[in-house]
Amino acid sequence: MAYHHGNLREDLLAAAAKAVAERGPSGVSLRELARELGVTHTAPRHHFGDKRGVITALAAQGYRLLAGRLAAAGDDFLEAGAAYVRFALDHPGHFAVMFRPELVDADDPELAAARTRARQALVAGAAAQARGAGTVLPPTAGATLPPYALLAWSAAHGLASLALAGALGAMGMGTTKDELTALARASLQHLRPA
Repeated sequence: MAYHHGNLREDLLAAAAKAVAERGPSGVSLRELARELGVTHTAPRHHFGDKRGVITALAAQGYRLLAGRLAAAGDDFLEAGAAYVRFALDHPGHFAVMFRPELVDADDPELAAARTRARQALVAGAAAQARGAGTVLPPTAGATLPPYALLAWSAAHGLASLALAGALGAMGMGTTKDELTALARASLQHLRPA
């Protein structure tokens, strides 16, 4: 097998995301990723070092993708919540590792930057909603989210997690991405400040 491969780093991340979505984070094997892509078993180590490195890079990629989705929603609170849920449904492998600190290298600068970008997008959307309702968000200390943003994030994250687990579908609340995104909008509507 040859090491030369078009865009191996991105292909490895795509294969890892698929493996996590299908088998969970423990289902990722560098050797299996290499075999699947037709490269030497040492090729993934060249890019990521070890399995933790792959998972860390996958989480960072997920945060960047999520930040992009949230930014695209703009100042629309409901669309930001729907974008969050839709992101989880579109990228279950990323979503499964992003919020699992025990799986990643917390000191990785790429991960830290991506998390910051996603946090800023979360806060910006909640702040715009609060301003529109005449509410002033209190200043935050350090990495703490304002209470309003934390509540909105918790609700969207909970809906996404329930959707991925199949719990919402089992209760007849929707199974398609469009149904689950609409459910997110309808549910988050109740969090809007009066």
